[in-house]
Amino acid sequence: MTERLSPARLSARDVVCVAAVGLRTRQTRVALSALGIAIGIATMIAVLGISSSSQARLLRELDSLGTNMLTVTPGQQLFGGQAKLPKRALTMIQAIDPVQQVGQTGDTGLPIFRNDRVPSTHTGGLQVRATSLDLLKILQTPVRHGAWLNAATAAQRAVVLGASAADRLAATAGDQAWINGQWWTVVGVLDESPLAEEIDASALIGFPAASTFLHFDGYPTTIYTRSSDEYVSDVRAVLPRTANPEHPEEVSVSRPSDALAARAAVVGAFTNLLLGIGGVALLVGGVGVANTMVISVLERRREIGLRRSLGATRGQVRVQFLAESLLLAGLGGVSGTALGVTVTYMYAFLQGMLTVVPAGALGGGLAATLLVGTVAGIYPAMRAARMSPTLALTIA
Repeated sequence: MTERLSPARLSARDVVCVAAVGLRTRQTRVALSALGIAIGIATMIAVLGISSSSQARLLRELDSLGTNMLTVTPGQQLFGGQAKLPKRALTMIQAIDPVQQVGQTGDTGLPIFRNDRVPSTHTGGLQVRATSLDLLKILQTPVRHGAWLNAATAAQRAVVLGASAADRLAATAGDQAWINGQWWTVVGVLDESPLAEEIDASALIGFPAASTFLHFDGYPTTIYTRSSDEYVSDVRAVLPRTANPEHPEEVSVSRPSDALAARAAVVGAFTNLLLGIGGVALLVGGVGVANTMVISVLERRREIGLRRSLGATRGQVRVQFLAESLLLAGLGGVSGTALGVTVTYMYAFLQGMLTVVPAGALGGGLAATLLVGTVAGIYPAMRAARMSPTLALTIA
C-alpha cells in the first residue's frame, strides 16, 4: 500500500522568518513602502496626542480658575442706545447671599501711550479702566512684575498694565506712561487673565484716581462675581434684576468659563479634520504596500514555482505573501507610532503642557496598520497562490 504524503505545516515562527527573508532582499523598496504607512500612522497619533494634550491643558486651566465666575455688563436700551449699569450695582449684587466675591471695572474711554510723542491715533487697542481693589482675587490673576494697587496708589497716578498692554507698550514696573496729557507711573504688570481677556489689553487704575485726574463718571462697565458652585445658576438668574431693578432687560450676564470650555470643544472638533488627512496618508501608504507586494510577486515567479514544486501548497504560498504584507505594514505602523508619540511629546514640551496620548489612539493605530496590511496583501497573495509551478519555472 502506497503511503499518502501530506504537506508539512508551517509554524507561525516559520511564516514570520520566511516573510522577513522576503523583505530583507528588497530593503530600499520596503523602507519606502513602510514610510508611507509610518507617515499616516504618525499623523493620526500626533493629531490625537496634540489635541488631547491641548484639551487637557484647557480643562486643567478651567478647573484651576473655576466655573463659578459670572460677569455683568450693560446691554442695549429699548431704542438701541448703550445702556449703563447703576453706580450702586456692585453694592446691590453683594447683598445676594451665595455671592462670595464682587469686583468691578469702568471703561474711561481713554487710551494709554508709552510717551507724549506717540500720535493720539496710535492707541494699539489699549484702554484705561478704573478698577476696584479686589479684582485680582476674583480673576485669580497673578502679578508678573511690581505690585497691585492698594488704597494709597488707587488714589494716585499709578497704573497696572495687563499682559498684552505691557508687551505692546514695552513697559514694566517703574516706567512712565502717558494718559490724558499726564504722566502716570507703572507700578505693576499682570500675567494673562484667561477668564477676562479684556483685562490683558487694559491699563488699570483706581476709581478715586480716575475720578480725580480723568474726570471719570464712575459708572461700572463690567462687574465680576464669584458664587458658590451649587448656586451659580440661581445667581445668574437674579443678577439682571439685582444689578438694575428698574431695567433688568438692559443687563447682560455671562459665564467666562463657557468660552474656555468652548475652546476645548473646538480643539476636539478640529481633530476630526486632521484625522481625515491622516487617514488619506494612511490610504496612500496602503496603496504603496499593495504595489510593492504585486511587484514582488512578479519578480519572484521562479521562487514561487520552486516552492510549489517542492511541495508547498497554495495556502502556504498565500500565507507567506500575506505575512510579508502584514510585516511590512507593521514595520511602518511601529515606526509611525514612535514618531507620532515623539512629535506629541516635543510639542507638549515646547508648549509647557502635559503629554497626553490616548491609549485608544495607540490601539487604533495598530488596528489600522493590521487592516491596511491585510487589505493590501490579499490580492498579491491570491495571485501568487494561483500561479502554476510549471509556468512559473519556465518564465525567464
